[in-house]
Amino acid sequence: MKAVLLAAGYGTRLQRDVVSDSSGRFAHLAGTAKPLLPVGRCALISHWVRALSACGSVDGIYVVTNALYHAAFEEWAAHFQNVRILSDQTRSNDRLGAVACLQLAIKHDTLFKEDFSLTKVKERFSDLQAKCEDSCLVLSYQCRDQETHKYGILEVDSDLCVVCMKEKPLPSDTESRRACPCFYVLSKKSLPLLDTFLEEKKEAPIEEKDAPGNFLSWLIPRRPVYVHEISGRFDVGNLPSYIECDLFFREKLQDAESFMV
Repeated sequence: MKAVLLAAGYGTRLQRDVVSDSSGRFAHLAGTAKPLLPVGRCALISHWVRALSACGSVDGIYVVTNALYHAAFEEWAAHFQNVRILSDQTRSNDRLGAVACLQLAIKHDTLFKEDFSLTKVKERFSDLQAKCEDSCLVLSYQCRDQETHKYGILEVDSDLCVVCMKEKPLPSDTESRRACPCFYVLSKKSLPLLDTFLEEKKEAPIEEKDAPGNFLSWLIPRRPVYVHEISGRFDVGNLPSYIECDLFFREKLQDAESFMV
């Protein structure tokens, strides 16, 4: 299995917070790519590489970044034997879009809570593949009513097969509260559909193909997509959320060695 970590964003919200912070406590973070921010004892993205390497089913890890941070990622990756850095060649937010980055490598500024296990995800995906090789797997967790407008919300049947995904709906638009983070296990048979999707959307504005959720919504009617439930995630989008995540990893994480494995 190959793992693709999408790290081509520019972290503009977080960098803006760092620059405007009057305490000076976080000045050392200025100019650092979000996935390379220190979280606990290592960079945020290093938690993913360690867990993916330890789970035993991933034989290659590809990190897609941009030209601005490419050298920094290459320096970071020198400490890992199984990581390859790819660049989308952009230097500003006028970029290819996350789905095109997925195509370039054939996802991250997110870490999951302690109940998340790559081993359990692998077992669930293997069970689905044994029944149907077309099957794909995504994660979901319960969000609050006032948060539905922030996320893609999945509606599922009794077998936890996704019926549809509603993009940032109002609470009144759906009974579901299943938020879907950008963590997709795609079947081998579904990968060529990335090309099909981008070909269909080649004349569309970037907003229709940037977020991976756009591809997932397009994929759901074409391939069986199932849900693996988790309790939640850390979404490092601004300085307060980064501080919360870093504090958890420094002071509250019970078993750093087995985290996410």
